[in-house]
Amino acid sequence: MTASSSRPLTLSRADHKTLGLAALGGALEIYDFIIFVFFAVTLSQLFFPPHMPEWLRLLQSFGIFVTGYLARPLGGILMAHFADRLGRKKVFSLSILMMALPCLLIGAMPTYAEIGYAAPLVLLGLRILQGAAVGGEVPSAWVFVAEHVPAERRGYALGFLQAGLTFGYLIGALVAAAVARAFSPEQLLEYGWRLPFLLGGVFGLFGVWLRRYLAETPIFVALRQRREAAPELPLAEVLRAHRPALLPAALLTCVLTSAVVVLVVLTPTLMQQRFGLPASQAFALSSVGIVFLNLGCVLAGLLVDRIGAWRALGLYSLLLPVGIGVLYASLINGWGWHGLAYAVAGLCCGVVGVVPSLMVSLFPARIRVSGISLTYNLAYALWASITPLALLALVPWSPWVCLLYCLAMGAVGLLCSRRYGAAAARLAACEGRG
Repeated sequence: MTASSSRPLTLSRADHKTLGLAALGGALEIYDFIIFVFFAVTLSQLFFPPHMPEWLRLLQSFGIFVTGYLARPLGGILMAHFADRLGRKKVFSLSILMMALPCLLIGAMPTYAEIGYAAPLVLLGLRILQGAAVGGEVPSAWVFVAEHVPAERRGYALGFLQAGLTFGYLIGALVAAAVARAFSPEQLLEYGWRLPFLLGGVFGLFGVWLRRYLAETPIFVALRQRREAAPELPLAEVLRAHRPALLPAALLTCVLTSAVVVLVVLTPTLMQQRFGLPASQAFALSSVGIVFLNLGCVLAGLLVDRIGAWRALGLYSLLLPVGIGVLYASLINGWGWHGLAYAVAGLCCGVVGVVPSLMVSLFPARIRVSGISLTYNLAYALWASITPLALLALVPWSPWVCLLYCLAMGAVGLLCSRRYGAAAARLAACEGRG
């Protein structure tokens, strides 16, 4: 019997409180991480030499952004080690503090005009710290929530958590839209760009305070009571005893990443640079897409509980390119209903709400955070650092590049659903994972 099998199959009031606090804290942390991309165009003008070509400045600005992804594996693996050894709650609270302080410093730091080439170097260092923080946040959040709720309700709980995390993208888009409307382009370059980062630092510190009210997960407490805590080096056990789970976990991460990169990271910038939309309109449209992505994550989680995570993965792998195709058809052909198209794309990106349930099921509790953190952060770092730059470089060749990319990643998700679904279910049943 698992630690959660004797619990009721509905979420208790305490479960809802835990889920709400975890989702809100995660939203505030993701805002701190993602706000950078909404101001990539502005930052490219402030932190690089003015004589540099505009496309090169933008490319370098995105380069600093994706460096945060490259820093995720080291930070995530280190924090996962302590999450498996010392408890989920401690690391869950530390990660948000590590995110908030760099965000605050970015909002207060000098630009290229004031300190020259030191400015992009300092910015790079702060982004590395943020990358390390988010590398610990997401795997810890998935495991923290999954181990608090009944197994039969994990799909909904993790879908709701993902909606909370993606809500951080929405906060970023809304703040960016408000700032773009409130300040002229000159005011934005002079001081307006600082406000979203300063606000993010305050958001993050509020998230640290919120997480004081969270309790350790029942599954981790049960492991300690049975003296089944993680080994001295949880990562070593992952690599030694759970290698079959590494490939599907990495591939699933790439599928999830593709939806986030195209829908949230790249499209708002392309709407300005490629399709000529003003920044305020691009941010507003992005907000619509993220609202429906939030809804899509919750609906996907409910579907996971009803038909199983692997079947849900297959369905949403088919929907991913459909939604992105609708969005880019609207932009390329100038049909004028971009908001509706972005909403459809957000709903079709529900794979973001499916993947966490699969990741949690692939590893046993005693090394769960380490297993997820290793695969998720390595794959995310590689995929999220390469694909935005590659797609940005390829868009001049064809405006349909993002759709072709999502077609390929949808095929990967469908292959995973067929290849690993039945085998993973048998393995989980045999090991009786909690």
